[in-house]
Formats: sequence, structure tokens, C-alpha cells
Amino acid sequence: MTTEPHAPAHLEPGQSITFRKTMSVAEQGFFTGISGNLGGLYVDRAQARAQGLSDMAVFELAAGALFTTALSRLAGPTMRIEAISFRFARAITLGETFEATATVGRTNGSLTCLLTGRICDEQVAEGEARLVPVRAGTDEAADV
Repeated sequence: MTTEPHAPAHLEPGQSITFRKTMSVAEQGFFTGISGNLGGLYVDRAQARAQGLSDMAVFELAAGALFTTALSRLAGPTMRIEAISFRFARAITLGETFEATATVGRTNGSLTCLLTGRICDEQVAEGEARLVPVRAGTDEAADV
């Protein structure tokens, strides 16, 4: 008899973890290289400032990736992200410290987490993620 994988037993609704990071120019450059996005808002200070920003905007996907760190630390190595979504209320700029918090919502076989992004006391992002157990045979990495 096999049992279905499930969310880690130690997780209960309301538990949360926060990961904080201040994105640097070098890290912004790495993401530019990975994504190929050369949009002026992200790579040109003059263009970003012309739009009223204090510095270049942080790539939203780079800021959103900080949620994956919080999720991984919260759920552990037996869970993977099945779905994730987030919304940003405003641009995040280089030099701002982004706090990505994942809070356990439901734990019914899968794990649903609410995502909250803050800079100081201001909520600047929100979203949701659904994590599911890694299943051998269907989630194993292929040899590439």
C-alpha cells in the first residue's frame, strides 16, 4: 500500500517566514543577462529617473523570486511550486530592502501560501503560491 505525499506535518495555517534582500546593481546585471530584458526602466538610471523613480527599477520577477526563497525555507525539500502569482502596487528600486513573506494558508495535501511583499512598513506586493509534494517518477530531473 502506498500513501500519497502530503504537506509537511509541522506546518500549520498562520506560520510564516520572511526573506529580506536589498537588490544591488550587480544582481540587477545578472538578471538582465539571464532574462535578456534591456528595458530602460531596469537598466538606465536616466530613463528611470525621468519616470520619477529614485533609481533603476528592480525586475519584478527578480523581486518575486525572493518569495521562492521564503517558500523553500518554509516548506522544505519535499515540496515544489506548482503555481505562483504576485502583483506589485509600485515599482521597487535598487537600494530598497524587499521583505518577501510566505504565510501558510491551507495544508490539504498541497500547501497554499499567501505572499506579502513589504518595504519598511509599506505593502508593495501580494500574491499566492501553491506547493505540491515532489513525486518520484513524475518530477525527477531529466539528464540533459
